[in-house]
Amino acid sequence: MAASKTYVRFDWLMIFIYIALVFMGWINIYSASLSDAAKGFFDFDQIYGKQMIWIGLSIVIIIFVLAIESKFYERFASVIYIISLVSLVGLFIFGKTIAGSTSWYDFGGVSIQPSEFVKATTALALAKYVSDIQTNMKDLKNQIGALIILALPAILIILQPDPGSALIYAAFVFPLYREGLHGVYLLLALFAVMLFVSTLAFGAVWVAIGVVILAGVLFFRNRKKRPNILKYVLIVIGCIAFAFSVSYIFNNVFKQHHRDRFNIVLGKEVDARGIGYNTNQSEIAISNGGWLGKGWTQGTQTKGNFVPEQHTDYIFSTVGEEWGFLGSMIVVLLFVALITRIIFKAEKQKSQFGRVYGYSVAAILFLHFFVNIGMVTGIFPTVGIPLPFFSYGGSALWGFTILLFIFVKLDGANYHYA
Repeated sequence: MAASKTYVRFDWLMIFIYIALVFMGWINIYSASLSDAAKGFFDFDQIYGKQMIWIGLSIVIIIFVLAIESKFYERFASVIYIISLVSLVGLFIFGKTIAGSTSWYDFGGVSIQPSEFVKATTALALAKYVSDIQTNMKDLKNQIGALIILALPAILIILQPDPGSALIYAAFVFPLYREGLHGVYLLLALFAVMLFVSTLAFGAVWVAIGVVILAGVLFFRNRKKRPNILKYVLIVIGCIAFAFSVSYIFNNVFKQHHRDRFNIVLGKEVDARGIGYNTNQSEIAISNGGWLGKGWTQGTQTKGNFVPEQHTDYIFSTVGEEWGFLGSMIVVLLFVALITRIIFKAEKQKSQFGRVYGYSVAAILFLHFFVNIGMVTGIFPTVGIPLPFFSYGGSALWGFTILLFIFVKLDGANYHYA
């Protein structure tokens, strides 16, 4: 009897979408960073040339990630996670400060941002923890354990300070919800955000009045079920107390540039040349694109360098101006297709570890994509979150590449043939 052989079948649709996004990202970085001093496509002194190097090295990373036995990622998930936490702690001793954040290591002129890689290691650690035979996400002690896994890297990143990167850890609530976390946590988080923003927009007094009215309506509608009036009173008191604490949190916890960005989005400040300059110019660039765009390297806002750092967090404004609504929709649909495909494949995983990791990947990519485009179009405040596979930067590209291709490997290991 012949010995059985095991083959790994990779999902080429995910790989193809990855290649498409990286390629489209590069051509837009090329346009956004092209200068009169450029010497062609392979000018490695230019930003687009450096990104080409990062893309080339990503191929090496992909080969390495796919070459490792899939069980390695589950077996050593905790060890990898701890090493990544040490890399974040080390920043406070050996880190390089750029734009007020100590978030990088400098290796001979090459800056590496460890927080971009910790997303993948945290996803591995969470998947390992949740897939443990005794872990039940409906139990409070297990919920606290998962929270600690997420909070440790988030706190270390906030202290750099880099609140934008720390925000991404909110994405992990979705895989936890899939694994049994009660939906009330999602509703409470959403309600807290709405309450916070409403208080900033209308004031604590009006929000308090609104909460009382809403509670009264709900109590009246449920009166036949004899609702517990004490529970309603406690909830109303808690909401009102939170509303009146928003002002203190906003003025004492948030930094000035964070307050400015919130105020601009809420329409409280008009600052077209100050803190709101990037968003204002980005909106102009996107609106200039129309349906079909001005053409590659032909964007007036892009070529005039009106959007600062357009090749990084604001790269989508280049897409909007030069490729128009059609090009923007293609990018959006590619991201939607990739995220949907990951969720679809996550549901087909034979192991809970693979499923939790897959949902974590989808959630991280979605939150990056959703917040970045919302930021560029002026819907959300500027928080410094890159567009996956698109924005310039080796650390971001490599981090997202590792995040995705670990799942490609885990998914491929599902298929066995004799």
